[in-house]
Parts: sequence; C-alpha cells; structure tokens
Amino acid sequence: MTCATCGSPTAAAGGFCSRCGAPQPAAQATPQPGAAPQPAPAGVPMAYGVPYIPRVPRHLQTLGVLWGVFAAYRIVSVFLGLAFANVMMRSHFFRWNMPGQMPFFHAMMPFIFATTLVMAGAAALVCWSLLQRKPWARVLAIVFGVLALLKFPFGTALGIYTLWVLAPSASGVEYDAIAID
Repeated sequence: MTCATCGSPTAAAGGFCSRCGAPQPAAQATPQPGAAPQPAPAGVPMAYGVPYIPRVPRHLQTLGVLWGVFAAYRIVSVFLGLAFANVMMRSHFFRWNMPGQMPFFHAMMPFIFATTLVMAGAAALVCWSLLQRKPWARVLAIVFGVLALLKFPFGTALGIYTLWVLAPSASGVEYDAIAID
C-alpha cells in the first residue's frame, strides 16, 4: 500500500503514514504501474504535488502573538517616555526659558498617555481576538493594521504583515472558514 498524501509505502491500512503522518483509509488499493495518479483527498487543494495549506491558518498564530508583543511594547514605551519626560522637566540641566511652554507640555502629557494606552489596549484586543479566532477579528486587525503603519518601524512592519495576511479577499474566505463564534 502507498500513502495518498506523500506516496511512500505504508505497512498497515487504517493507520497513519510513517513518513508524513496522514491518516490511511481502511481499504486502499496500490496504484498499478501506468495507471492514472490518485487524486488529492477531498478538501485538500494540491499545489505542485504538495498539499497546499492556506495563508491565513499558517500565519494567524504568529500574527496574534506579534500583536501581543506590540501591545506590550506600546505600554512599556509610554511608561518609559513619561518617566523620561518627568525627569527632564525636574532636572536642573533642562530648564524651560520660554514663558507659557511648560503648561502646554503638562497639558499634553495626559492626552499622550491616554492615547497610547488606548492604542495598546486595542493592540491587546486584536491579539486576543486573533488567537481566539473571533469572527470580527479580521476586520479589527485590518483597521488597526492600517493605523499601526504610522508607528515606525515596528508598527509599520506589523501593519504590512497584517495587511499581507488578512486583507486579500481570499483571506476573508479562509478566515471565515476557521473563525469560531
């Protein structure tokens, strides 16, 4: 007997192939020399004689983890940035000489802090929803992937990767097939 997936000889019918691990049907006939090749198993597309695994299932786990890392990066960067700004404003080496400039900077700090935390929370939500395969996660990831393009260099790379994996219409079909309600 031969495996229908990889073509290697198998010993037992109804088990698994020792080379590729594909399940073997209970009664599988060995193809005769000169006979037509076996078609691919139902539901598994073939590309160049190798089973094709769609792009979204291959990259979804990695994409979700990267969004989690990006969320952690955003949270750490906002706290480090605020600590640096606080030290610089209280330092004797860094004095504001222009009147009116200090209150504007103090007024902007809470806005910057809140905006960065909201974006970090959104990145964490994208991470969680992609890893949980929520039906709405693809649209959310595309929206925040476009927004992440502005956060050079890490956000830009993550945004490009997100759009490459999830934006094509074929990816929508693939994602809908694996989404869990």
